[in-house]
Amino acid sequence: MESTPLQYAPPWQAETSAAAWRGKLIVIELIMNIAGFSLSNWVTFGFSFVPGPVAWRLPLAFQFIFIVILYATVPWLPESPRWLVMKGRFKEAEQILADLEAKDIDDPMIQAQLGEIKFAANYEREHAVRIRDLVRGRKGDQAGTCTVRRLLLGMGSQFMQQFSGINVTSYYLPTVLIQSVGFTNRMARLIAAVNSVSYLLFSTIGIPQVERWGRRKMLMYAAAGQCFCYVIITALLRYNKLPGYAHQTEVAKASVAFFFLYYVFFGIGMQGVPWLYPSEINSLSMKNKGAALGTATNWLCNFIIVEITPIGIDSLGWQFYIIWAVFNGAFVPLVYFFYPETSDRTLEDIDRYFMENQNVFVNKDKAATSAKRPLEYIEREETEIRRHSSVNVRAASMAAEKYGDAAIDDEAKDGELHKEVV
Repeated sequence: MESTPLQYAPPWQAETSAAAWRGKLIVIELIMNIAGFSLSNWVTFGFSFVPGPVAWRLPLAFQFIFIVILYATVPWLPESPRWLVMKGRFKEAEQILADLEAKDIDDPMIQAQLGEIKFAANYEREHAVRIRDLVRGRKGDQAGTCTVRRLLLGMGSQFMQQFSGINVTSYYLPTVLIQSVGFTNRMARLIAAVNSVSYLLFSTIGIPQVERWGRRKMLMYAAAGQCFCYVIITALLRYNKLPGYAHQTEVAKASVAFFFLYYVFFGIGMQGVPWLYPSEINSLSMKNKGAALGTATNWLCNFIIVEITPIGIDSLGWQFYIIWAVFNGAFVPLVYFFYPETSDRTLEDIDRYFMENQNVFVNKDKAATSAKRPLEYIEREETEIRRHSSVNVRAASMAAEKYGDAAIDDEAKDGELHKEVV
């Protein structure tokens, strides 16, 4: 059940948020996830002192409070204007866009946004690829929107989150602290609960930085920091197991600081961006499918790591942590060479980028790596706003629905003629 809101919430937020707020809002959503994780740690620790069945029944029942809140608030949320355009419900989409921007439906900015969404939806409809065709290796008649590449990028971000080693410690931090460090069960659980608070606090740093640094830098900084932490943890735990070493206890305890530091890096960069990225990078027609495949990738990798971690700790000891240092180190060049930036772009900007650029290497393309919106996208939007401000936008929109695109062209010509006369 947890995968359902994680699958649909990021695409919905991406489709109903302004570009400048999209990243922040999705990161806040994931911070709420961390808050739940922290709360569950403290509830587990607290009820470990309680005897009898209430120790597990009350924590289970406690979760229903949040389920009731969710069901009570979802009906008040607006529908995605991009989904409405795909379904041909243009008037509803227009009204929601105006409400989200606190503008009138006749505002040129709203009409320009609606026009961009219509263009992207029509383009995707013409180049859409069915899942069964993707499985068979088919890419459609023109393959003009890089569907497979975008799906793989979104799924890859979720793969990176899990294989960064987060659930080696999220699920098994008490086990790690008991078996690798040597703490008692109660002390290990207390440290895990305290760590969850640190994790929550430092993850808030990602809210302003996700737009300032951009998605690429957030992922690379986080992966580099996590690699450093696992390298130090590996070295310290190696000396902890070294026969005859005089400071085994001290180095084992020192490793705890780097487990905490690992969570700092993960919370800032790797917690939110992998959930945000699939909702941005995938095309409109593939957004929900892309989110579903990304979520499936996340939980499949989660399952693999949860299964191998106890065996790995028992069999490999300190050498088990080398695996996660290597993975995190490999993610830095992977993001640098292959992952285009999505911050400060509208979803239609991203669609246009893939229509016009087929090169899989993005590191030398400034339009693909800048954390700020490229100038050509800004100029294109300003041109559209000026064009819509020169016509009767409501008449053009209604005419387009009734007579087609030719009506828009005629209306635009009349607008230009009116400007010349004035």
